[in-house]
Amino acid sequence: MTLGFVAAETRRILDRPLPGTLTVVSLLALTALGVSYFPRSIVIFMLFQASILLLYLVRLPAWLKGLLAAGTLGVLMPVLGSINGYYLEIAIQVGIFVALALGLNIVVGLAGLLDLGYVAFFAVGAYSWAIFGSPQANQIFGGNAFPLSPAAFFIFLLVGVGVAASAGILLGLPVLRLHGDYLAIVTLGFGEVIRVLANNLDKPINFTNGPKGITPILRPPIFFAPLLRALGIDPNPNVIYPLYLYFLVLGIVGVTILVNRRLEDSHVGRAWEAIREDQTAAQAMGVPLVRMKLMAFACGASFAGAVGVLFSAKQIFINPESFTFMESIGVLAMVILGGMGSIPGAVLGATVVTVLNLQVLKGLSLWINELRNAGVTILGFSMANLPTQLEPAKYERMVFGLILVLMMIFRPQGIFPAKRRHRELEGGPST
Repeated sequence: MTLGFVAAETRRILDRPLPGTLTVVSLLALTALGVSYFPRSIVIFMLFQASILLLYLVRLPAWLKGLLAAGTLGVLMPVLGSINGYYLEIAIQVGIFVALALGLNIVVGLAGLLDLGYVAFFAVGAYSWAIFGSPQANQIFGGNAFPLSPAAFFIFLLVGVGVAASAGILLGLPVLRLHGDYLAIVTLGFGEVIRVLANNLDKPINFTNGPKGITPILRPPIFFAPLLRALGIDPNPNVIYPLYLYFLVLGIVGVTILVNRRLEDSHVGRAWEAIREDQTAAQAMGVPLVRMKLMAFACGASFAGAVGVLFSAKQIFINPESFTFMESIGVLAMVILGGMGSIPGAVLGATVVTVLNLQVLKGLSLWINELRNAGVTILGFSMANLPTQLEPAKYERMVFGLILVLMMIFRPQGIFPAKRRHRELEGGPST
């Protein structure tokens, strides 16, 4: 039985609403049950994640698919996360990078503007809350008025959007005439400038505390704690906060997907696609290049700013090393892997890369270390003699690079390509 035959049979089942629904619901139930019985099994949890992907692929009415997705992500995932907190941490990290990938997808995928400094907007949003949501602002303004109230976190979600969008416009203004490699170099430089500023703005006025970073950063308030107490539930922060942050991330991702979809189908999205295909022809047809490019940078950056605020609250501590150039490359790899210009592609690419990094490679490294410490012998070779350098987690970038090379050779359009790009690469009509 070949892989192609299995894929064809799976596609045939998913294209039929009733068999597809029964198959996906059964898989979700079985894998969720498996995780509850074997909470440390990475393989079973990955099968659960794959079942969520099948839920997207099955042919169902939009309302029913949305209802099943809400039940899976809103009920099953938190329940599994309460069984093993590590799985909820993975889900939160996936959500953060999904929002980042969707933001970069606007700039790179829709508008065709190669941005290698996207992490700068993430940093701007993170530092906006980190400074005012911690005692760090007292170093700037004096006194003891800071940190602000935890409730100000929700205001700073909007502040992060505005500050990051302004940074996007600031980046866009000098590069309006650039495209291709030149644009990539300038945006790369912008990302490094923001990181270096964060690293050195600890004197003469201490804005960022330099390489030492900022801590402690306040988390959002548990405003529903009185309701939980009324229901007889103890709002233990160690239990509530991971669930709370998960639902906050889920809400931000939902809003991001909705805004992306609306932009993609609007005249603004059409203008971005025209600029991506042929900038000169787009200008000749009346597309305002200056306004559209600035809007692309501002929209893409705004998502990163909001997620940056959430990231700083989640981590409680940030420093410039959280926003290196490799983070920008990682988010770009997510967009390319999933399919540039494709919203489902960006979601899937971010999920695959994050799970590969946090779950697969680190899980393999832990397993190999257990074998090494136990002195297990495999095919006559003692694992105790295995060099410590041979750990999959240490070769994360190499694995990502290899995956991208293979994708460019065998599926350059990405896993879930945008329909237009798929037709172009297949040689079909573009209309």
